[in-house]
Amino acid sequence: MSVTVLYFAAARERAGLSRESLDVPPGARVSDVLALLAAKHPPLAPLLPHLRVAVQQQFVALDAPVSPDAELALIPPVAGGAPGLFRVVDRPLQLSEVVDAVASEGAGGLVTFSGAVRNQTKGRRVLRLEYEAYAPMAEAKLAEIGDEVARAWPGTRLAIVHRVGTLAPGELAVVIAAASAHRKEAFRGCEHAIERLKQDVPIWKKEFFEDGDVWVGLGP
Repeated sequence: MSVTVLYFAAARERAGLSRESLDVPPGARVSDVLALLAAKHPPLAPLLPHLRVAVQQQFVALDAPVSPDAELALIPPVAGGAPGLFRVVDRPLQLSEVVDAVASEGAGGLVTFSGAVRNQTKGRRVLRLEYEAYAPMAEAKLAEIGDEVARAWPGTRLAIVHRVGTLAPGELAVVIAAASAHRKEAFRGCEHAIERLKQDVPIWKKEFFEDGDVWVGLGP
């Protein structure tokens, strides 16, 4: 049977392509697919223990079965139903777009977070960052974070917009707004959003320095 494999960030560089069709035996599991990929793309093999795998845009375990025509995404470490705005875009960001998405007369507290590109990391001057995303899954995961916030702090609305592409120091990479009747819930919702974004949302960044580059999360 045939499946489609999607590669992102460091995995794409190691495999030398962004997607491919792969023939796998009937009854194959995710671990079997990874073994086939390691044999087909040897430079990818050392990276595989650091990856998570999504099947049909959902994270799965290594023993998960793979159905015919499934779409598997190799997800390197990353650098909702609730009302709000959840987008991955390739344009400059404005904080006002997330503020407008959650503001209301009933929201007495509205907290925002703006994440900008730093000009240095650990003493090394940053020339630029390149952000890459598995956009459909990333937007779905951002929406799930919105659901989490709404369940944890009822009545709290969340909006997140993340930029991809090449960004220079000082440019905004992500903007977040959380609004609630009271400030405490808004603060907590905003903090929860940025922490969860860094854990599960398939968006990666590559830092370019004067003396090299690195995918954030994978080390030098």
